[in-house]
Amino acid sequence: MGVVLYTQRVEVVESYEERRDCADQKIAEFICACGFLPVPLPNIREIVVKIFRELKPSGIVLTGGNSLVKYGGNAPERDEMEWELIKLSIKNEIPVYGFCRGMQVVLDYFNCDLEEIPGHVIAKHKLRGIWEGEEVNSFHNQACMQVKEPLQKLAWTEDGIVEAVACKKYRILGTMWHPERNQPFRQEDIARVKAVFGKGEMRL
Repeated sequence: MGVVLYTQRVEVVESYEERRDCADQKIAEFICACGFLPVPLPNIREIVVKIFRELKPSGIVLTGGNSLVKYGGNAPERDEMEWELIKLSIKNEIPVYGFCRGMQVVLDYFNCDLEEIPGHVIAKHKLRGIWEGEEVNSFHNQACMQVKEPLQKLAWTEDGIVEAVACKKYRILGTMWHPERNQPFRQEDIARVKAVFGKGEMRL
């Protein structure tokens, strides 16, 4: 079973003067359902580099939570760590799947702007594009309207919000919905993660 590293959100607990890393347990369950061994990462760049080199993962999952600092977030250590993860993944040819904030980090890495949008928190949308008609969840305040190369727009909503992107050159997939928040997990999401983290052509 290949190892998949996944990132965690930062929770600031002022009463204890702590910055805590945490993630929904269902994220690990989803990665396991995709056939991989899930390993959570701390939001400490230097340690993550060591973990990456030691474990030689089959894939990376960039998870949700925390806006990017440039868009009002309060976790600069996470921004820095996830940028480093993308660099390492590209350099070492390790696949990446990012959802919600994870896709936003991918967009930001490739110089695609985000903007504040209404009506996409605790909502459901039907996709347009290559996965026409699929209904997905939505929990985000920021979104992208236009993508740049080498990213390719795969799916979008009726109001023009980009909901999925891919970069086949670097084996990267991003979706704005949370796959772990569907119970049971959607087979479409599992199949796509397997396609990204597997070998051979990345068929989505």
